[in-house]
Amino acid sequence: MKADPFERFKDLQENHCWQYEVRLRNTTDDLQELGKTIEWAEALRTSDFDFAYVDKSDKDQCREIKEFIIKHEFLGCLPNRPTHRFTARLKPSGTLAGVIVMATPNAFSHLLGKENKNIIKLVSRGASISWAPKNMGSWLVSRACKWMVKNTEFRCFEAYSDPLAKELGTIYQALNWTYLGQTSGTNKVYKDPQHPEKGWFSDREFRKKSKYRRYAEALGIPHEEWKTYLGKYTPKWDTMPAGLKDKIKAEEKRFRDSCDSRVVPPKHKYCYILGKTKKETKNLKEMFVQYNPKKVNLPYPKERGN
Repeated sequence: MKADPFERFKDLQENHCWQYEVRLRNTTDDLQELGKTIEWAEALRTSDFDFAYVDKSDKDQCREIKEFIIKHEFLGCLPNRPTHRFTARLKPSGTLAGVIVMATPNAFSHLLGKENKNIIKLVSRGASISWAPKNMGSWLVSRACKWMVKNTEFRCFEAYSDPLAKELGTIYQALNWTYLGQTSGTNKVYKDPQHPEKGWFSDREFRKKSKYRRYAEALGIPHEEWKTYLGKYTPKWDTMPAGLKDKIKAEEKRFRDSCDSRVVPPKHKYCYILGKTKKETKNLKEMFVQYNPKKVNLPYPKERGN
């Protein structure tokens, strides 16, 4: 059965986040698997690890990253639309010790204006093995963002912290990211009573391509016909016959209404802007101030669970 983080969160009494709780729970087994002691782990530094980008064509490493996330990341699953993966491996053995997964944002923001929405990337998943140095997370995030700026067109990076899991965004605060407030994400999660083993999910689930295919099948639309209406991430509504979009949306609403729901708090959101040059960074940050005057110099959150 798939792990349900929403059920686990309510049982955490300690004043630390669920990601740290996962680290604590895995420590003994992780060290025994490697045949090492806690004293050995405490002596490790980030200089003892190699950082690397992993191309999506490397199926073996992508599979290894997925398994690592399942075990060491508190949500225990990959994000929708992952695009870039990064690893930290222990020298010289190559043992996987940390990963970062970036993804296409579920909803494109306009932090730098509508014209620049395509230079924004989401830092969606990240985890370190329990015996890794405590600053492994910030080291990995920093290196991953710098790699992206050097090798891609992306210049702005977003990340969320979930107060339901007692997250504050400690890593992003340590890296001096800009805090954007606690107004992000869904305000409800859902569970399909026909498939309770899948656990709670956000409203994004209703808009996945697999779900739209389900709605089309319910309407009796042949699969080959439905494929002609699909874009890269969402249906191409303007290519459909008159009235079909309304029918699909009605099926989506029917499924949503059939699900159980619960209210959840909004997430904390952070961003980091970096250009290839100091001049580009300065220009982009000035653009951020221009478009987001109310989000400049917001204080970092300090109380967990709020």
